[in-house]
Amino acid sequence: MSLPTLQEILGLPAFFGAELLAGENKLGEPITWVHVSEVMDGWRFLSGGELLLSTGIELARAKPEDRAAYLRSLVEAGAHGLALELVQGFKEVPSELLQGARLWDFPLIIFRTEVRFAELTKAAHQRILLPHASREDEPLLGSLLESLIETGRSEGFLKRQLGPLLSLPSRPRSTLVATLEALLSSQFNIAETARRLGVRRQSIYYRLEQLRGMLGDLDLAERRVGLLVALELLKRTPL
Repeated sequence: MSLPTLQEILGLPAFFGAELLAGENKLGEPITWVHVSEVMDGWRFLSGGELLLSTGIELARAKPEDRAAYLRSLVEAGAHGLALELVQGFKEVPSELLQGARLWDFPLIIFRTEVRFAELTKAAHQRILLPHASREDEPLLGSLLESLIETGRSEGFLKRQLGPLLSLPSRPRSTLVATLEALLSSQFNIAETARRLGVRRQSIYYRLEQLRGMLGDLDLAERRVGLLVALELLKRTPL
């Protein structure tokens, strides 16, 4: 899977009008997902590599020091950019956000006119998942793990079951793999999964959205069996 860079995402027609104010050196960083976030603790939902979209409504209500802390939290959580729509919340970017973005070389993007976030996320996710858009689901293999390894079929099985996850950067990959394993172990009980991983339920809902976008239908019993086998296989033959 070849993830698009931030520069590629910003080059999509849907992102016409986007202005980069800081973080020019990070334009080559891969984008794993594009997420709309209006909350001040959005860092809790991140697994790394995301581009966040915001109207800035909550940021506009916050104190300058809280806005600076918000930006820093995104940097530390591994986000790869923040795009603000300067229509409802702000008319201009607050100095503490701009200074912080330049200090950390963090991509800060603005739209000076109203944009439809649904169209932005749709276009970005189509590009992120493009290499696997025509992927056909393969019937589950019933062989034991040892048989898959001995016959040299383990790598192909892993790629077909976990495909896009395997090519993510290490941080979001490990986060999403751990989340998938916890979901499967708890029969997709969100509350139990959140408890096991020590995160909030909203974080699990967000990660589940990513997993479904990358892996497709996760509700079929056969699909879940295949994923369980793949996760166990991954522990024995990591790629």
